[in-house]
Amino acid sequence: MRDYFRNIYLTVKTIFIGMRITLKYCFARTITLQYPDVAPALQPRFRGFHFFEAEKCIACDLCAKACPVDCIYIEKTGPRKIDKATKLAMGGAMTRYAIDYAKCMFCALCVDPCPTECIHMGNLHDMSGFTRKDMIVEFTELAAQGLQTPQPLWMTKDKLPDWAAAKKADWESFEFSTDGRDEEDRRKEMVLAMTERKPAKK
Repeated sequence: MRDYFRNIYLTVKTIFIGMRITLKYCFARTITLQYPDVAPALQPRFRGFHFFEAEKCIACDLCAKACPVDCIYIEKTGPRKIDKATKLAMGGAMTRYAIDYAKCMFCALCVDPCPTECIHMGNLHDMSGFTRKDMIVEFTELAAQGLQTPQPLWMTKDKLPDWAAAKKADWESFEFSTDGRDEEDRRKEMVLAMTERKPAKK
């Protein structure tokens, strides 16, 4: 009998909690953001288009194996490993690291298993394309240009709203990489990731 009334109490309580949250938003003031003049409102845990640190990648395929839709493609010329002295990947060349965003679910399951923390979810929210092929981003080609993430069409324009120009500057200055390396050195390392490298001699 006691459990019966307890279940009734918990039912009413959970309904009340849910309705309280619903009613709170029902009567909240609606605010329309005037995108693209105003930046879109993104939550702190927003999962946007990836950014990839090619110089750290050992091409272990763990991200590709964790991907539930098989949208990550990795190719290399030989085994790679992190050099303890430089904290950079050495060994065979990275010939391809690509993600098919026509399939990607932005689930972030590729991020957690990465042993070198070289693949991350970014904060870019859109990328337009005219064909399915356009939705395949070749991150090794971007790395050769000194870029970590694909550039949406709005980022390639000359005149940008202030928020877009600031976001573009953040990506071009590697604001989201936390290892503190110099910009020019990082760009050189990104290009060198596509070549075969031997660890520095002690």
